[in-house]
Amino acid sequence: MSTSPVVLCIVGPTACGKTALSVALANRTGGEIVSADAVAVYRGLNIGSAKPTLEERQGIPHHLIDCVEATDQSFTVSTFRDLARKAIDDILSRKKLPIVVGGSGLYVDAVFSDMRFSAPSDVSVRDALEKEYDSDPFALFDSLRSVDGETAKRLHPNDKKRVVRALEVYRITGQSFSALNRAFEAAQQGDDTYRVIRIGLNTERKFLYERIDQRVDRMMEQGLQEEAFSFFDRGFTPQNCRALQSIGYAQLYDVYTGAASLTEAVERIKLDTRHFAKRQITWFKRSKNTVWLDPMVLSSTELIQQVMERLNGNQ
Repeated sequence: MSTSPVVLCIVGPTACGKTALSVALANRTGGEIVSADAVAVYRGLNIGSAKPTLEERQGIPHHLIDCVEATDQSFTVSTFRDLARKAIDDILSRKKLPIVVGGSGLYVDAVFSDMRFSAPSDVSVRDALEKEYDSDPFALFDSLRSVDGETAKRLHPNDKKRVVRALEVYRITGQSFSALNRAFEAAQQGDDTYRVIRIGLNTERKFLYERIDQRVDRMMEQGLQEEAFSFFDRGFTPQNCRALQSIGYAQLYDVYTGAASLTEAVERIKLDTRHFAKRQITWFKRSKNTVWLDPMVLSSTELIQQVMERLNGNQ
């Protein structure tokens, strides 16, 4: 058996109960949580990221939450990887269990890859692509389809952030984003820095969509519109602030500008979140080492027991 230190990793689509399970497991093991959420890293984006509240955290240390201003444009996957590994190593040095939890597949992969991941990036290229997108999003999406059909199949034309990112990578390197992902997967196979116990949470599509709709309604009740508008009032928009291209904020900007009603925006948030959940499932299903559990079938006690059995078998 490998002598590498054990790290628990909990993944899955949004609204499937990752936060509750991770906190329960941290309480059970004395572990600490490392968030792998691309939006939770930003300060001020609390409701839209479903960032766990202090009450939900139950005193468990959470790393990689609120570590950069939402208006900061310099934060990258590479930055996240370095911070996450530093947090994991610190937790291990104190003889505690690191629990990496989140739904951002690229961020999770970056943590456990053996390659020094530095996604190619060029602000001038990105700015030019964003202008092309704003002028004609479907024409730019067709450009992506012509050079990287594999990535285009899993993206929606309205997903400005990822369409632009995929083409940015292609224009800088001449390589498709899908080819980069495959290289990432190949590198991941040989990484033995940590012994990763991967747990995936997922349930029937019907139940998952119900949970997503309920979560969006709850976010609106908690003040998502006010949170988003507080950024828009200060001049920050999805066009000049990447963090605000996240689901929830982008749709509410149409309400702010009068391009959509609040009812239309909320329905769009729900639909886009469902599409996002499908992409998350597809991404995480690539890993053959993930043990999948259904939170709608198993009780909280049973979920904890199943994970603990796998942890105890790998100590």
